[in-house]
Amino acid sequence: MTINLNQIGVGATIRINGDILLVTEYRHVKPGKGAAFARVKLKNIKTDAVMEKTFRPADKLEEIEIEERALEYLYKTGDTYHFIDHTTYEQVAVAAEDLGNVAGLLLENLEVTGLICQNKILKIVLPIFIIAKIVETEPGVRGDSSRAGNKPAKIETGTTILVPLFINVDDWIKIDTRTGQYVERVQK
Repeated sequence: MTINLNQIGVGATIRINGDILLVTEYRHVKPGKGAAFARVKLKNIKTDAVMEKTFRPADKLEEIEIEERALEYLYKTGDTYHFIDHTTYEQVAVAAEDLGNVAGLLLENLEVTGLICQNKILKIVLPIFIIAKIVETEPGVRGDSSRAGNKPAKIETGTTILVPLFINVDDWIKIDTRTGQYVERVQK
């Protein structure tokens, strides 16, 4: 749907050059000389890249409807990840290249949010923290503290992250999905 500049605001989604962008900041500028314009900060839905663009009042923009749906990760076959849509109870398949970094932190039965446009999943958004089990790491040594250093550890998804030296196999840890870093050890 084509809209005018004055019809967009923060939270609107528009398409520019095939990319779907979220408006994160909108400023109307009226200089002393010349016509007014809008300076808009945009975030690419797929890549999370942020850019700033200037629009004139005569510019026409294409508004895109984005829907957020609750999805649950079920399993993986080859390079395809399968989710169940809690709205329609249909299974949805997503290719690994469409998931990006998210794929390494997907645990079975994990509830995620799917950003959907025209019945196509644009992006999978993980919860901020996940709890995962350590399946492979070097043994911890008694007396190691959290400030002494880090070592690689493989979690149950197969992803390797850095953890403190005192973490052992079968420990449960909390991971920040935004950075992919260890937060703390938890009891499960």
